[in-house]
Amino acid sequence: MTETTSTEVVTGLYIGGEARAGEDMLEVADPARPGAPAGYAAAASARDVADAVEAAKAAFPAWAALSPQERAAQMAEAIAGIADLRDEDAAILTRENGKIVSESWVDALVFEIRWQLALALAGDVEREEILETAPGIPVRTSVTYQPLGVVTVIVPFNWPVAILGASLPHALLAGNTAIVKPPPTAPLATTRIVQRVAEKLPPGVINVVTGRDEEMSGLIRNDDVAKVCFTGSVGGGKRIMEAASGTLTRVTLELGGNDAAIILDDALLDETRLDRLYAAVFDTTGQICMNAKRIYVHRSRMEELVAGLSSRLEKVVIGYGLEEGVTMGPLHSPAQRTFVRELIEEARQAGAEVREFGQLPEEPEIRQGNFLKPALVLNPSPDLRVVTQEQFGPVIPIMAFDSDDEAVAAANDSWAGLCGSVWTEDTARANAVGSRMECGYVWVNDHGATRLDLRAPFGGMKQSGMGREQGIHGVRAFQDTRSIAHLDEGAL
Repeated sequence: MTETTSTEVVTGLYIGGEARAGEDMLEVADPARPGAPAGYAAAASARDVADAVEAAKAAFPAWAALSPQERAAQMAEAIAGIADLRDEDAAILTRENGKIVSESWVDALVFEIRWQLALALAGDVEREEILETAPGIPVRTSVTYQPLGVVTVIVPFNWPVAILGASLPHALLAGNTAIVKPPPTAPLATTRIVQRVAEKLPPGVINVVTGRDEEMSGLIRNDDVAKVCFTGSVGGGKRIMEAASGTLTRVTLELGGNDAAIILDDALLDETRLDRLYAAVFDTTGQICMNAKRIYVHRSRMEELVAGLSSRLEKVVIGYGLEEGVTMGPLHSPAQRTFVRELIEEARQAGAEVREFGQLPEEPEIRQGNFLKPALVLNPSPDLRVVTQEQFGPVIPIMAFDSDDEAVAAANDSWAGLCGSVWTEDTARANAVGSRMECGYVWVNDHGATRLDLRAPFGGMKQSGMGREQGIHGVRAFQDTRSIAHLDEGAL
């Protein structure tokens, strides 16, 4: 399946129940150690992609013919023992992703949790709705659900395994077969984990294809692909949607965010909640779509909030994600580090106060890695890019407001609508403010990926995406409805 050594990992393709070596390989960089690859992944050809679609199509009839309970039983067996190699998987993910190893370990854990939560929905997958006869309607109609067919699931580099768990098990439980495309810059751990699951299911039910984006169009532009589920950037989502339009392939898009956290004047800013807010901003070096990316704080609490975040940032240890004691790893790519640097410098030049923290690594083997000091940007102009764009890095703008209406208006003045949060001791006020926020998910006195209710529907508004994942809503996203009407002669 996969060859591993202490210095490199090599993964292939998995199509139709068989491992396959690619004709070419992708070199997977280690974000902390330029010039020392984390490993190599097979680069699929257009033919490999077509074969994966064909294998999934061939497996679909038999898989769809099973009851949801039968599919759930096979899926439960397939996930059994997935944790046995979690330490190794996490280490590989850190080497290719850059984040600290404890986060990589949780990344793999969440995949298993989401898988198990999906299996618990087996009894609801085919639940019918009955519409009885009514005046002028002489039919009794059953509304039923059916799977779509072959689905493609495309995941990003930042939390690839956990994010896959928000869609893949739901698609399979609904009766679909799948092709998983791990991210080209961090494919190794995801490929390993998914292949171990796929090997325990009927051939073709799960296929894994890695490679360069230019060779992947067949995962979207193919009449036999019924749906594409994509998590990634807004630009990537637009390209997916455009490609899918040619065959009217359905899409679920979970895209970028510019989440606002609103700290009201009565918020409790104790150690616990400050820890939560800090994690919501700086987990994964700020590279999570649902991280807090803008903080609006009541003017009377500004100094207290900044002091609380600063005290935590003063303890940050920047370094290699596998080293003990490191709390913040590098950014995933040199381009992203350059972009975030530009946002910080632009804010500084515009007159905003910028506070940077920590020390960059000086060890020769990692000093050229994609490391960046975390920063607070205080009261920047609202038209600066550090406010209007998704930073996707360890920087957060903090802006003061004087009224709830002002805070809500500022939070909603964005292209994005993924998540948001309200921090207050008044439940009624939290509901009033939260219900006015234009986003798909709102926390109260909390924020961030690790605080997500994995049973609830998740997805964005505006350019943050369309469709929902998780829970029964996530299953329904991979189903179509069929209405069967029975004429009642006596009702005529």
